[in-house]
Amino acid sequence: MRIIDAQFAVSASNIAESPNPDKAEIAFIGRSNVGKSSLLNSLTKRKSLAKSSSTPGKTQLINFFDIKFKDDENKEDEHRFARFVDLPGFGYAKVSKSLKRDWNRNLTEFLERRISLQIFVHLIDSRHNDLEIDKSVDDFLKYIKKGDQLILDVFTKTDKLNQAELQKLKLKYPDGIFISNLKNKGIDVLESTISKYLFGK
Repeated sequence: MRIIDAQFAVSASNIAESPNPDKAEIAFIGRSNVGKSSLLNSLTKRKSLAKSSSTPGKTQLINFFDIKFKDDENKEDEHRFARFVDLPGFGYAKVSKSLKRDWNRNLTEFLERRISLQIFVHLIDSRHNDLEIDKSVDDFLKYIKKGDQLILDVFTKTDKLNQAELQKLKLKYPDGIFISNLKNKGIDVLESTISKYLFGK
């Protein structure tokens, strides 16, 4: 099962503005500048589907993308559909305290109450994998996770590590997925993990 098409659907500032929860959704969560846009573009094989900002933390909207999957092993199998949800990056946003408070509240409400969320993809910079902010996000996701939801720890920018550092990281996080957008490594693992969880193949 592979992604064959991806289209931008809509942006929303909160759960009330979000589209109907009529598809399984995969939320991508991570610190600003963790490589989220690059990963989304690599996964969908679209160079500019998700646009990264030159100012970390600038994007404050929840962006939805309609995703089409196809099973290459079964020519008669119908297409499957899901939705990627690109959440605002956290950690570096230079916004007012009141805006940040509203922003955090909207994101928390979305993650807790959005009934179509099936997978949380927590993106972590492989070079800085012990940051308190990522630990807090991980604890929060585990706290709100429902029985039918999955949390994936995805480590980005692994091309910045040497082999010894990468092996140490893999031993520390045996269930992690290790990504390099630059070298196109691990993208297929993430794609297949998502499709198997959603569609069983």
